[in-house]
Amino acid sequence: MNNIKLFENRKVRSYWDEKEEQWYFSVIDVVGILSESPDPKDYWYRIKKREKLSGIELSTICRQLKLESADGKKYATDCSNVQGLLRIIQAIPSPKAEPFKQWLAKVGYERMQEIADPAQCLDRARENWQKLGRSEKWIQQRMTGQETRNKLTDYWKDAGIKERDEFAMLTNIIHEEWTGLTVKKHKDLKGLKTQNLRDHMSEAELIFTALAEISTRQIAEADQAKGLPENAVAGKKGGAVAKNARKELESKTGKSVVTGENFLPPAKEKKQIDKK
Repeated sequence: MNNIKLFENRKVRSYWDEKEEQWYFSVIDVVGILSESPDPKDYWYRIKKREKLSGIELSTICRQLKLESADGKKYATDCSNVQGLLRIIQAIPSPKAEPFKQWLAKVGYERMQEIADPAQCLDRARENWQKLGRSEKWIQQRMTGQETRNKLTDYWKDAGIKERDEFAMLTNIIHEEWTGLTVKKHKDLKGLKTQNLRDHMSEAELIFTALAEISTRQIAEADQAKGLPENAVAGKKGGAVAKNARKELESKTGKSVVTGENFLPPAKEKKQIDKK
């Protein structure tokens, strides 16, 4: 599970390790926030070099994880857990150090709460969407769609699909079949970069995405699909069900279901947010 966490409206790329049950955070993102350096990568390099002279190898408390960058591609990135970050923070002179430590503790505590009571995760998601101005109808559809998605990915896991790249490949097959666009091209149409595509879908797009995924799962179950090739076939068939329904609706309304509409703030408003 990959997430973007926010500290004082600054993004921190994060990864939850299910086996270890702990968060890993992008060191570059943390260094950039605390140092306010225009070149966090260089600052992090100099920190490691300086600490190494003192006999401390900071690289040993990091692990390389592929995280999505601003260009939408994933790159190997130095990441560290809470314990490692606390050590790295000690090497950065910053008045934000203590608030950041408290933020780390809060993020970890909230995740533990969500594991013990998954409903809290849903409550937080609903609250965040409400703050972003989503309607109750949209929120309900988004959450229903996520449940449908989870059932599909659970089937894939049981069917021998383990790699994250394979999950992405199957998702893209389904999406391209019903929309006529790859996931990336759909994001481009909406002007999205690192944002979650589903968080910027219209109500209709969410409904047809759910239809494509529930159809895929039921077809895969009926065919007892195993492995990547068989599930790819099921994905294409499931996507076709939603495509046919989309074309039928569009013929009646004269409007395209797949749209470039999004929930991004207007350009002027975005500049004001960035300045803050």
